[in-house]
Amino acid sequence: MALQRLSCLEIASRFRLSPLDGNSHPQERRPSTDKANPGPRTQRHRHAHPQVVYIGQRLELRTRGLRVKARADQNQTLTRKPNYFEARFGFLFDNGRCMFCPGSGTKQAQPCVRCEGEMNKRKLGSFALSVMLIALSFPAAAQQAKIPKIGWLANRPATRPDSGPEVIRRELRALGYVEGKNITFEHRYSEGKLERLPALADELVRLKVDLILTAIIPGARAAKNATKTIPIVFWSEGDPVVDGLVDSLARPGENITGFTNISPVIAGKRLELLKEIVPKLSRVAVLWTPGQSDQSWKQSELAAQELGLQIHSMEVRNNDQFDTAFKEATKAGSTALAVTPTPLANSNQKLIADLAAKNRLPAIYPRGEYVVESGGLMSYGADRSESFRRVAIFVDKILKGTKPADIPVEQPKKFEFIINLKAAKQIGLTIPPNVLARTDRVIK
Repeated sequence: MALQRLSCLEIASRFRLSPLDGNSHPQERRPSTDKANPGPRTQRHRHAHPQVVYIGQRLELRTRGLRVKARADQNQTLTRKPNYFEARFGFLFDNGRCMFCPGSGTKQAQPCVRCEGEMNKRKLGSFALSVMLIALSFPAAAQQAKIPKIGWLANRPATRPDSGPEVIRRELRALGYVEGKNITFEHRYSEGKLERLPALADELVRLKVDLILTAIIPGARAAKNATKTIPIVFWSEGDPVVDGLVDSLARPGENITGFTNISPVIAGKRLELLKEIVPKLSRVAVLWTPGQSDQSWKQSELAAQELGLQIHSMEVRNNDQFDTAFKEATKAGSTALAVTPTPLANSNQKLIADLAAKNRLPAIYPRGEYVVESGGLMSYGADRSESFRRVAIFVDKILKGTKPADIPVEQPKKFEFIINLKAAKQIGLTIPPNVLARTDRVIK
């Protein structure tokens, strides 16, 4: 009897699928019962490709635990080496149809036209899906490649390597941010004219910066008024709660956070140190700027009452008023000077230190650079390098997705007391040994 020509589709449509017996291997060839035409000996192979086996009156299409039966009168096995899809996915059945069919009268199993079309459709679908996934990944890649832009809002450009902006840049480099590669900066300076800060803040907002950095309370206030969405990080001398920048130190709220040096809180400590080094001190002048260091002025008034000191107000609103203010202070009988931290005073450190020496006024300053770089007598305040490191960490956290409202405003843990013995000798002042013993740094 001639071999019956059946495609796999015909087999699947005519006969039901059933599991192989647990005792028979998918690749096992059964011995022929026809002694005149014996078949090959029984072998066991662990190949993944399918077989079409004619045994007596039964045709078996075997592959991975499935059996299709048909009637025939020849013992014959048709097989071929599997391609990539056959070896990987086996004999794929879909709604009763397989991917590969035995050819008629040949030793090779050839795919029928319909199954070959099904395979091509699957390949085309896979290719289209891959193209779509690649296309969808382009916007995400473009978004990842966006370089964060930091807006820098300050009074004047930094001129010293240990200034806040320079230290923050170094700390950001230590955190992996390289300017021009994965971070950029937009600088805006008021050049001593604080009334320009609101316009400069609006300009940074129009530039669509990702974050605004500022070192002064007026700058932080201008930035907060300019945007409710762009994150703002400040480091300042004042009290951000009293200044209305944050709701509280623990929960700043909205889009702002930062670091405060709590200078107003330690204004009384500076007066206390002045009283220790100046014999019979009774009247002290306090240099401040209305609208910039109001809190420090109020704290100084309270501390002076507790220490039994009279206080003289040295209000300075611009650079031209410094010389007149010093003359009025000495005329009023002031024998010492306490300087509050303001953008105006910090921009004129050398001038203030020289005028204090000229008028022979022992002075205490809020920052170490008044002493180290400008020749002032002594300073007491927070370790500013600590605030710069923390600000850099805040920037890193925000750029990685943390909301400013979830970052508490931090305060300093370390304070520095610096004395310049050379400046003391210049005005004829002797520093008591017990005061020298408490200093963190002595300049000789």
